[in-house]
Amino acid sequence: MDKVVLKKIIIENREFIQNLELTTRHQNIDIAANYIFCGIRRCGKSFMQFQRMKQIMKQSSELEFIYINFEDERFIEFNYLDFDLILECAFELYKKKTALFFDEIQNIENWEKFARRLADTGYLVYISGSNAKMLSKEMATTLGGRYLIEEVYPLSFIEYLSFKSIKPEINFEYSNQRFEIKKQFDTYFYQGGFPELLKYQNSREYLSSVYMKVFYGDLMARNHLQNEQILKLLIKKLAESVNNETSINRIKNLIISTGLKVGNNTITDYLIHLFDSYLIFPLNNYASNFTERETKKKYYFVDQGILNLFITDQNTKLLENIVFIHLYIQFKDKLFYYKRKMEIDFYIPEQNQLIQVCYSLSNIETKQREIAALQWAMNELNITKATIITYDEEEIIKLSEAMLTIELVPIWKWLLTT
Repeated sequence: MDKVVLKKIIIENREFIQNLELTTRHQNIDIAANYIFCGIRRCGKSFMQFQRMKQIMKQSSELEFIYINFEDERFIEFNYLDFDLILECAFELYKKKTALFFDEIQNIENWEKFARRLADTGYLVYISGSNAKMLSKEMATTLGGRYLIEEVYPLSFIEYLSFKSIKPEINFEYSNQRFEIKKQFDTYFYQGGFPELLKYQNSREYLSSVYMKVFYGDLMARNHLQNEQILKLLIKKLAESVNNETSINRIKNLIISTGLKVGNNTITDYLIHLFDSYLIFPLNNYASNFTERETKKKYYFVDQGILNLFITDQNTKLLENIVFIHLYIQFKDKLFYYKRKMEIDFYIPEQNQLIQVCYSLSNIETKQREIAALQWAMNELNITKATIITYDEEEIIKLSEAMLTIELVPIWKWLLTT
């Protein structure tokens, strides 16, 4: 690659970031550490890097930075032999210690060896990628603990409000502000939290473009997959199965029923690719044995806006998906569902938490059924307090005979208080 072109790109990027206005997003960053930011496309990984660059501009006169996005078409012929040119250009331009920010660096073969060398020689490095394989055991071995991992997700509801310049007041649920918060949540519920979505009028068109980029770029092309139709059907069936336990055999049979031929191994491989792309996350049954955990799971989408592309009038699925993502970000593999005689949507053993999700309990039979399931699980697991998350209903239910308490909480309030 030509050094003149590379220097031009570095200066252009710096000027762009210098003039960029950002809404602050929470970042738990150790300023002395190197980081890899991972997450689905367009979720805000670059934003997190920009935010850190802005901090460097304000706080350090001794430190400069360069930012390179390897999806820039000018890097089409760039390869691992060109990496040292970046260091040479950084020194020639700034002649001081330089922090390095690399976006979508996984597009360049052997990037991890370069990243390890940078860390070994004292550079401060921030890397982003939209592939969970960057978190794999193999990658961890190659990088040898030199980088911390920061997973980035679409905006949480409180971040969404911040991007709308709304800060919940103390006791917001009792003040007039609750009406504005509930109004904003009605939009968030269906459109999701991709940050750039806030500037588009046609949310569905934008979400479709994000999905297509993930589908063709991060799934089909990156993994050299051959059967586009099977992958599309798999994603659609997983969307329709959100909030239901499903098995690989069931998914296979659903796809076969459409006239396509597919085996269990293909389904398993495709599921792994979906996890690696951050599009879909699995959830295990705490009460299952090892074999059942591998073959029967529940599946959720990274964002309810993406999920909403595949389903119609399925508010219960959207609600449970939002609850899952909120809990998953906090608890990761310590989050389960609990199913034996009855099923509870979410169980967090370390917190002794049982959470059921139900869009509305206005129907008395639905209310009795949900309470009965929770009461059974609370007795089974020796838990005295549990939660039912609704769309907009609130109540405290005391089961006096067993000294159990079940709290009904509206989702918009729960997201801002947990």
